[in-house]
Amino acid sequence: MTPKSETVRRSLTESALVQAPGALRAWVRGGEIGLILLAALVGCVSGALVSFMGWAAQGAHEWLFGLDLDERLSATAHVPPLVALGVPALGGVALGLALWLGSRVRRVPGSPVIDPIEANALHGGRLSLRDSVLVAVQNLISNGCGASVGLEAGYTQISAGFASRLGLSFELRRNDMRILVGCAAAAAIAAAFGAPLTGAFYAFELIIGTYAIASLTPVVTAALAGAFVSRAILGHQTVITIGPTPPVGPADYLPTLGLGLICAGLGILIMQGVTLVEEGVRRTKVPPLARPVLGGVAVGVLALVATPQVLSAGHGALHLNLTEDGAATGAAGLILLFLAKALASAVSIGSGFRGGLFFASLFLGALAGKIFVMLAPPLVAMVLPPVTYAVVGMSALAVAVIGGPMTMTFLALEVTGDFPIAGLVLVAVIASSLTVRKTFGYSFATWRFHLRGESIRSAHDVGWIRTLTVGQLMRREVRTVRSDTTLAAFRRAFPLGSGTQVVAVDEAGLYAGIVLVAEAHAAPIDDKAAETRVADLLRYRDQVLVPQMNAKEAVALFDKAESEALAVVESREAARVIGILTEKHTLKRYSDELDRQRRASVGEVA
Repeated sequence: MTPKSETVRRSLTESALVQAPGALRAWVRGGEIGLILLAALVGCVSGALVSFMGWAAQGAHEWLFGLDLDERLSATAHVPPLVALGVPALGGVALGLALWLGSRVRRVPGSPVIDPIEANALHGGRLSLRDSVLVAVQNLISNGCGASVGLEAGYTQISAGFASRLGLSFELRRNDMRILVGCAAAAAIAAAFGAPLTGAFYAFELIIGTYAIASLTPVVTAALAGAFVSRAILGHQTVITIGPTPPVGPADYLPTLGLGLICAGLGILIMQGVTLVEEGVRRTKVPPLARPVLGGVAVGVLALVATPQVLSAGHGALHLNLTEDGAATGAAGLILLFLAKALASAVSIGSGFRGGLFFASLFLGALAGKIFVMLAPPLVAMVLPPVTYAVVGMSALAVAVIGGPMTMTFLALEVTGDFPIAGLVLVAVIASSLTVRKTFGYSFATWRFHLRGESIRSAHDVGWIRTLTVGQLMRREVRTVRSDTTLAAFRRAFPLGSGTQVVAVDEAGLYAGIVLVAEAHAAPIDDKAAETRVADLLRYRDQVLVPQMNAKEAVALFDKAESEALAVVESREAARVIGILTEKHTLKRYSDELDRQRRASVGEVA
C-alpha cells in the first residue's frame, strides 16, 4: 500500500467510532432486512439534514439581502448595489475563515475531500464525516452569501458522511457500505426536489455505478423516506406547471434531438470554462483564502450589470423562466442571462466557493431550451410551447454536466407530471449523454478527478483493483544468479526441468534481467560455454514490476513485455529484487476477484 493510500485509509478509519452492539451488528450483516432498515434511517436523517440546509440558506438570503418572507433571491427584481457587491464579498471572507479553520481540524490537511462518488469508486464507501460536515458548512456559506452555486453537493456530502459512519458502526461489508452511501445520496436528492424516483436513479447511475436487484429495495426505501421527511418539514415542494400541451407527435422528436446535441456542446464548454477560470485564478498568485472575496465581488458585479438571477443556485429564476406568466424576455436577453449565469457559476467555483453545477445546469438548460425555440423555427417547425423545450433543455444540459440520463428523465417527469414530455426528454438526454461520453468522456465530477490525476470515470467499484497489488501477489522466493556467471556454470546450477526462468543480478546485487532456462540450454555455444556469460542472454532488462502496482497495471506490463514472468524490485531507483510474479497467477487472481465483485453487486454473496 502506498503512503498516500495509507494516509487516506487512516483518515477514514482512525477516528472516534461508537460501534453498534455485537448482536445487532450480526443481525444487520446477516440479512437484507437489516440493510433496508438502515437505509430507512439514513433516508430520514438525510431528509432532515437537507431540510435544515435549505431552510438555513433561504433564511440567510432573506436576512442578508432584505428579501420578503419566502421570496427567492434569484427571482428578486432588484438588489441594492452595496448589498449586491458587499454580501458576496463578505461571504468570501467568511468562507476563507471557514476554510482556514477547517484545515486545522481535518485529519489530513491539504488533501482533497473524498466525495460520495470517489468513496464508492475507490474506498468501499468510506468517507470522513468530519470532512463532510465541513463541506456542508462551506457550501451553506457559499450559497447563503449569493455565490452562484447549488446546495446539492452539500446535501449529498453530509448525508453520505452520516451513512458511511453508520455503516462503519455496524461493520458493513464493502458492497453494503457502497449501497448505504448510495441510499444517502438518493435520499438527499429526493428530499431536495421532492422526487423519489430521481433520487433513486441518481444513486444507481452516479453514486453506486450500477443497477442491481440487491440494491433496489434499500435505495428506493431511502429515497422515499428522504422525500417524505422533507415534505413533512418544509411542506409540499413547488413543481413546474407547464399547462396543457398539444399531443406529442413523431415530428416533435427531431427538434428535441437537435436540442440534446446542442446542450451536449454547451455542457462541455461550461465544464471547460470552469477549469479555465480556476486556472486563471490560480495564476493570479492571490492567496487561496482570499480568492473567494474576489470571486464574490465579481458575482456581485454580474448581478448589477446583468441581472440578480445570476445569484445563488437559481431556484427562483428557474421557476420564473419556466412559467408561462413569467417575465417575457427576448432571445438577446436570454442569451445574455445564459452567459452571465454560466460566468457567475464558473467564477464562483473557480474562486473557491463550495458547491456544484447541479442546479445551475438545470437553469442554464431551461434557458437554452427557450433560446432554441426562439431561434430555430426558420429551420425546424415546432408546435409545442416554449416551456416544453425549456424542460427538455433543462434535462439535456444537466445530463451533459452531471450525468445520469434516467435521473434527469425522471426529474422532468416528477416535476412536471407530464408523461409525453418525458418521452421527448429521454430522446434529448440520450443524445446529449452519448455525445458527451464519446467526445469529452467526463461528467463535471469525473472531469475534476481527471484534473487532479485520478483515473476513475464513474462510481463503479475499482478500489479493489488498487488493493490487489503486485506486493500481495508476488512470490518472495526468487532464484537468482550473478550476471557474470559463465554459461557452463549456469547450466550445472539450473538443469532443464528445474524451472523456467532465473533472475540475474549484477555485482551490487541489483536487478540485471531474466534468464530463460530453456534458452540457456538451447544456445549452440557449447565450445564457448566457459567464456560466455549469463549477461549475454538476459531478457527484460527494463521491464520490472514494483510492489505498488495493481494487478491491472501488471497485466498491461506483461502484455507489453510479452513475458510469462517478471521480477519485482523495491523501486525503479533502488532495483533490489524482492520477488517474482507470473502472468498466469496474476490473471487468475484478477479474474477470481472480478467474479467475486460481480456476484456481490447482484446480491449472490453475503
